[in-house]
Amino acid sequence: MKKILLASVVSAAFAVPAAAADHADVVVIGAGGAGLSAAVTAHDLGKKVIVLEKMAFVGGNTNRAAGGLNAAETKPQEKAGIKDSIETHFNDTMKGGKYLNNPDLVHVLTDNARYSVDFINSLKEGDLTDVGMLAGATNKRAHRPAGGGFVGANVVKTLATAAKDKGIDVRTNAKAEKLIVKNGQVVGVQYKDKNGVKTINAKAVVLASGGFGANQELLTKINPKLNGFGTTNQPGATGDGIILGEKAGADTVDMTQIQTHPTVVPNNGEMITEAVRGNGAILVNQDGKRFINELQTRDVVSAAELKQPGKVGYLVFDTATRKSLKAIETYIKKGLVTEGTTLDELADKLKINAANLKATMEQYAKFQADKKDAEFGRADMPRPLTEGPWFAVQVTPAVHHTMGGLRINTEAQVLDKKGNVIPGLFAAGEVTGGVHGANRLGGNAMADIVTFGRIAGRNAAEQPTGVIVPRGQKPEDAEKAAVAGK
Repeated sequence: MKKILLASVVSAAFAVPAAAADHADVVVIGAGGAGLSAAVTAHDLGKKVIVLEKMAFVGGNTNRAAGGLNAAETKPQEKAGIKDSIETHFNDTMKGGKYLNNPDLVHVLTDNARYSVDFINSLKEGDLTDVGMLAGATNKRAHRPAGGGFVGANVVKTLATAAKDKGIDVRTNAKAEKLIVKNGQVVGVQYKDKNGVKTINAKAVVLASGGFGANQELLTKINPKLNGFGTTNQPGATGDGIILGEKAGADTVDMTQIQTHPTVVPNNGEMITEAVRGNGAILVNQDGKRFINELQTRDVVSAAELKQPGKVGYLVFDTATRKSLKAIETYIKKGLVTEGTTLDELADKLKINAANLKATMEQYAKFQADKKDAEFGRADMPRPLTEGPWFAVQVTPAVHHTMGGLRINTEAQVLDKKGNVIPGLFAAGEVTGGVHGANRLGGNAMADIVTFGRIAGRNAAEQPTGVIVPRGQKPEDAEKAAVAGK
């Protein structure tokens, strides 16, 4: 497979800094969930931290995260009587990633995600107390605000408030342009703001600037089939951190692994959270018929959707489902949801086959009562979808998550092309690769950014020597290890 070098796609010109350099113990590039988690953690270890964010606002793609933060063996699960295990979370993650994941990184993720839940809940306004089901999960482990609200907005608000209260120096409209490397060690950053190019000398740098889901040029270069696809990503998700890392000698991994999300409003880019399906909704096509187990992984559901007439599906749910999830009210207020007092009225508004839709809904209610989906094998069917009025949202796949990025070890240290640690350089979140393999499970991005963000922040502050973690096993060996829970 041809190696994808992001730095070869986008080049930047660097100016000589004109002002005296700032100094910090840790510089964090990116003020999303991973970057803010790293910054708060490093600060709490007594370090001077400066955060650089190229956009005018903090939060990045985390602002758009809706479903939850996956974690097993947590206090909220225990309180809700949910039986789950770290081993099952590991197995689900490996299976969802088609065993391309680095199992060492996955173990770190699943072993420590519960502490990420505790961390957010310990902060002012942090709320990961509700637990729901997302696609690809064996059990309910998606932690979100009470009532099923949007997880990302809460986590960003919580971390941003913590950073402000702690006096952390967060600089927006500040685009990192170059890592300063001396004798093979990263010792600072050059960045640009409205006043020109500036320098920060630092003992360590954390790259947490996200993926490249909004970089249409790169996406289509890697996979021409994505040409014309919309994206759920915010405009700043262009892969800047990967470029910076590559220019400093970093290796990349899994760059061709790009995920589409199956429930995105056409010509709008608004993602409908997976939690809507997790709380009961089904998918039908223009003929009014189901075509997939709605809780299959995102890649499988997206592929099935693209085979339907018009390459669209309709997310259908009832009033009971609406009442179960606060996030749905946001979609209704935005005018994204079609309502019908009867299924006939809903079908007429959607211009889909009414007779088929009613037959589909009657059959699904029977499956739910029998606790067996005889057509598609959906295991979790929490509601029969019989309480009117009924609702629907037209959806189609869009680019959602880039699983590839900088190669890291279990200490969040960035590795070069020979597998050696680049001293002083750490990374966390979607800027990295290896955690999610060929397909990320819903809820695992939030677990990734907070868990590895905290690890990167801790280790950037404490400067571990660490050991090099190898890429891991072959897919077939990883599958055996996953089954064994090792």
